[in-house]
Amino acid sequence: MSPIAYTATIIAVAVVLFVWNKLPVVFVAMLTSLALWASGVLTIGQALGGFGDPAVIFIASLFVVSSGLEVTGVTAWAGQLLIRGAGEESRTRLLLLTMALVSVLTALISVNGAVAALLPVVVVIAVRLRRNSSQLLMPLVFSAHAGSMLALTGTPVNVLVSEAGFDAGAGGFGFFEFALVGIPLLAGTMAIIILFGKQLLPERNGATMPADFSHHAKTLVEQYGLASGIYQMRVRASSPFVGLAPTGVDLLAHQGLQLVAIQEGETAGPLRRPHIAEGDHLLLHGEPDVAAAFAAAMHLAFRDEKATGHGEETLFNRSSGLAEVVIPPRSGLIGETVFPGMVTDSGDLIILAIQRAGAAIAPGSSTKDAGGIALQAGDTMLLQGTWKALDVHLNDPDVLVVNSPELVRRQAVPMGPGARQAVIILIAMVLLLATGIVPPAVAGLLAAGAIILSGIMSVEQAYRAVGWTTVILVGAMMPLSTAMVQTGAAKLMAEHLVNLVGDAGPVALLAGLFILTAIMGQLISNTATALIVIPIGVAAATAMGISPRPVLMSTAVAAAAAFLTPIATPTNLMVMGPGGYAFNDYWKLGLPLLIWFFVVSVFIVPLIWRF
Repeated sequence: MSPIAYTATIIAVAVVLFVWNKLPVVFVAMLTSLALWASGVLTIGQALGGFGDPAVIFIASLFVVSSGLEVTGVTAWAGQLLIRGAGEESRTRLLLLTMALVSVLTALISVNGAVAALLPVVVVIAVRLRRNSSQLLMPLVFSAHAGSMLALTGTPVNVLVSEAGFDAGAGGFGFFEFALVGIPLLAGTMAIIILFGKQLLPERNGATMPADFSHHAKTLVEQYGLASGIYQMRVRASSPFVGLAPTGVDLLAHQGLQLVAIQEGETAGPLRRPHIAEGDHLLLHGEPDVAAAFAAAMHLAFRDEKATGHGEETLFNRSSGLAEVVIPPRSGLIGETVFPGMVTDSGDLIILAIQRAGAAIAPGSSTKDAGGIALQAGDTMLLQGTWKALDVHLNDPDVLVVNSPELVRRQAVPMGPGARQAVIILIAMVLLLATGIVPPAVAGLLAAGAIILSGIMSVEQAYRAVGWTTVILVGAMMPLSTAMVQTGAAKLMAEHLVNLVGDAGPVALLAGLFILTAIMGQLISNTATALIVIPIGVAAATAMGISPRPVLMSTAVAAAAAFLTPIATPTNLMVMGPGGYAFNDYWKLGLPLLIWFFVVSVFIVPLIWRF
C-alpha cells in the first residue's frame, strides 16, 4: 500500500472508532498516532511530535487559568450577578443575561470551563423561579458554542486554525479577530433561541440535578446547632489578653459563654504562636448579652460591626470555610478523644462540633474539661479552617469528606481569596495575546505560572485542572495532519473537492468544507474534526489560488456548530441529565442554529477575509 492509502485507511478506522464510542477517545487518538509510525508514514519523532507543539502547550495552560478563576470564586461572582439581574418574570431577560454571561466566560476560559461553572447556577435559577431546566440549559450550551468564536481562547479549534494560518504563510488570527464572526454568530443564536426556543425545546426537568451549595454554610451550622450565638471578636491593643498564653483565657466569670477557638489575625487559622497578639480573634459561642459584656470588659471588638452572631457569616466567608467529615469503619481515629474547640494534629483545623447518629452529643460530656468524646465509626465532625487548609488536610483516609470544600467554595464564595490576583493575571494574559508581544504558548505558560506562584493553586491542583483528555487528543491527532500533508493525501482530497465544486468558485468550496466539518463534528470531537479538515482546506485553497484565511475561519465556525447530537461535545452531554433531554431533542433547536452558522461561514466570512 502507498503512504496515501495507509493514511486514508487510518483516518477511516479512526472515524469509525470515534463514532462507535466504545473505546476512550484518547486511546483511539494514541492508536492513530502509533499506526502512522507503524505503517512507516511518519517517523517516531513525527508521530509523537504533537505533544510538544506550542498549540498543545497553550491549550493545557488555559485549563490552569480557567480553574484559577473558578477556585477563587470569580465565576461564582459572575453567577450571582446573573441571579440578581435575571428577575423572576421575564423569560427573555433571563435568557439574554444567561447567554451573554456564558459567552463572555467562554471567550476567556473555554466552553467546558464556562458551562461547568454556570451549570449549577442555572439549575438553581430554574428551581428558584419554578422554570423547567430544559428551557434554560440547552440555550446555555449553544450560546457557549457561539461565544467560543469571540476570542482566540474560546476553543482549542481557534488555536489550531490560527497556528495553521502561520504554517501556511498567511499569518495567524488576532486575539479578538474571531469576534468579527463571533458577534454575528452570537447575535443570531440569541435571536433564534429567544424567538423559537420555547416551542422547540421540551418542557421538563432532569432526573439528575447538580448539588446546590449556595446555602451550604447555613445548612451545616443549623445541623450542628451553631446557627446563632457565634461571635468572632478581635483583640484590641488595650485588651488584657495581649501577651497572654491561649490557655490563660478564662471564661468562668462569664456563664453561658464558651471559647471555641483562638485564630491568628493574619490567616484566620488556629493560633500557632505561644502568645495572643493584637489583631487575633477569639471565636465564642453564647448568649448575645453575655458576649457583649465580655467584649466590653476585655476590650474586644466584634469583627462584624453589626454583631449579628449568625454562624454562617462568622464561620463561612472569603477567608475560611466549613467541612463536614464522617469517621469511616476501620479509621485510625476510632477511639481517639476529641472535643469542640480542639485543634487537629495539623494545627490548621478546628473541631467545632461532633455528632453521633445525627444528633448532637451532650455538651457536658464532650467538653475538654469533661475528658472529651471517644470517636466511633459513623460519628460526624464539623471542621473549620482556612480554605487552603481544608483543601490540603482533608485528603486523609481516616475521614470521609461529605462535600468537597473546593466544590462548595466555587459555588458559595464569590470573589474569594486570590480573586483579584486571578483577574489581574487573566487581563495580563489577554493583553499579551491581543498585542502579540509573545507567542500564545508563552502567554499561556506565564499566566499558568503566575496562578501557581501567587498561591491561588498548588502544582498538584494545576495538574488536576488540566483537561488531559483534550490535551492528549490534540497532541495525538496532530501527526495525522502532518501525515496528510506529507503524503499528499490532503492535496489529493482537496483536488477531488475542487473538482466536485467545479466552476462554482470558492464560495462553493466553503460550503463543501462546512458540510464535511459539520457532519463529522456531530459524531466525533470537533477538535479531532478540525485536525482532519484543516489540511484539506489549506490544500484546496492553494489549489484554487485563494487565501487560506477565509477557509480556516470558515472551518472554525463549522467546528463550533456542534448542535445536533448530545455526543457532539462534552458540554452537550453535560446538560443532558440535568435538562432531562432525549437524543432527539438536540436537533430541533440545533438545526436552525446550524443553518445560521452555515450562512455566516459561507457568506459572511469571505466578506471579512477576502479570497
